[in-house]
Amino acid sequence: MELTFVHDPRGECFTLIRRVDGVEFTLRSYSRKHRVPHDLAHAVTERELGMPDGIFGCIAAGVVFDSMEQTAGKRRHDAKVRSTRILKARNSIGISESISSAIHEAVEHDWATPYARVREMWGVTEAAPCPYDDAAIALATETLRDLSNQWQASGDPLPFPWPNKLQAAGVPR
Repeated sequence: MELTFVHDPRGECFTLIRRVDGVEFTLRSYSRKHRVPHDLAHAVTERELGMPDGIFGCIAAGVVFDSMEQTAGKRRHDAKVRSTRILKARNSIGISESISSAIHEAVEHDWATPYARVREMWGVTEAAPCPYDDAAIALATETLRDLSNQWQASGDPLPFPWPNKLQAAGVPR
């Protein structure tokens, strides 16, 4: 899957999504109050921490959220059923939201890498120890800092490759 973050003239951001099945979407984002797009924070956090069933892993597997609009390609005959099955399966969307928010906030406000906050957010939803070590959290934070700087420095679209291996389970491929 290929993601491209695009500056919207209204001050927002939207994401162009090109899935491997040939279907293309735009994903609206509501980031006007942030200099770092919220969906970019999600994509970076989920990719760098290897979360296959966060928001973008679910999209890669076939989920279509209400904030997405199909712009090209042929949708599968069972797209709605597939999307529902993936979302009903155990996934990390909630924890992705929490951890992405912690990393996003640190980059947005130029704070230190949020090691403790990420672990705290993990603990809100999971009893098991946080699987992300300091190196992984630092990589996600620094990657978002770098991409945020690129985003701010240019009005050009920002391409973001998504690894094929990061797809939510829940239905047969």
